[in-house]
Amino acid sequence: MSGAPRDEYVAATEGVAVFDRSHRTRLLVVGRSPRQMLNGILTGTIPAPPAPSAPDVLGGIATYHAVLTPKGRMVTDLWCLCRAETEAAGEFLLDVPAAGREALLGHFAKVLPPRMAKVQDVTNSTASISIVGPGAAGHVSRLALGLRVEDRELSALEEGAWRMAGTFADAGVAVVRTAEVWPEAFTVLGPAAKVAALWEAFVHGGATPAGLGVWSTLRVEAGRPAFGTDMGEDTIPVEAGIHERAIDYAKGCYTGQEVIIRIRDRGHVNRTLRQLMLGDVPAPHSGAELFAEGSDKPVGHVTSAVSSPRFGQTVALGYVKRGVEGVVRLR
Repeated sequence: MSGAPRDEYVAATEGVAVFDRSHRTRLLVVGRSPRQMLNGILTGTIPAPPAPSAPDVLGGIATYHAVLTPKGRMVTDLWCLCRAETEAAGEFLLDVPAAGREALLGHFAKVLPPRMAKVQDVTNSTASISIVGPGAAGHVSRLALGLRVEDRELSALEEGAWRMAGTFADAGVAVVRTAEVWPEAFTVLGPAAKVAALWEAFVHGGATPAGLGVWSTLRVEAGRPAFGTDMGEDTIPVEAGIHERAIDYAKGCYTGQEVIIRIRDRGHVNRTLRQLMLGDVPAPHSGAELFAEGSDKPVGHVTSAVSSPRFGQTVALGYVKRGVEGVVRLR
């Protein structure tokens, strides 16, 4: 890593960096019964309505989910945030990877009754940025929340917890704790004009603008899979290791649940996603074959790989067959 990416990485791991995340899709689900409808589609716990956490501060939890076919394969993953402050007035913001957009909209068209819930694409009217690094909480507290929430409180939030100065009706921005990358990080979601102004404020306040290449390095170093790269339409959540975060095993029926429960109770998956330390080699391309030590028979393939400053070697995410233990290497 050299030049600008190196400087961006240093900022994200030793100072503060800001990443544009607006390429993701944002959907608003509204109607008579969006909570009930989403509960039968999303694999996780549907988030509760937000509530005041301090004077002039709203807070809540965004929850992580997969959306599945009846065979348990992924349509996409997503984050779900409840915007309505009462159970009766359901309104949910879905933060969706760009790679999952078309399939999810097609899925909703098949399974969401319009008289019960409707989907509005608010991608163009909203935006998101992520602030990353040891200085992130202080910058977010001051610039996005007007010092209404202390940086110590922000740092103590669990993943998905969010805070907002004001309300959604006042066009407020939500500051969401994220662990998609390993340094401390927060994602700011809200109206496009407000998020754009915050981007400028963060940069003028000392944050370094950083690109998706550095984000990918931090993500792979954290061991977090990304839909469209490490997960796709042929992936079962258990294979990708996201089931503990994305699946509520205590909830009622949702599409694909039978497959997930059968795997949990009686079966297994034939491959699992691993974080792999590959040593001092060039980062391999996606799809590169993996081999067990002492064998020339492929046991898996790479999905993401980066040259890692954190680990001082090439680090990858890749699927490895069940039962393969020990060192996994490139050819």
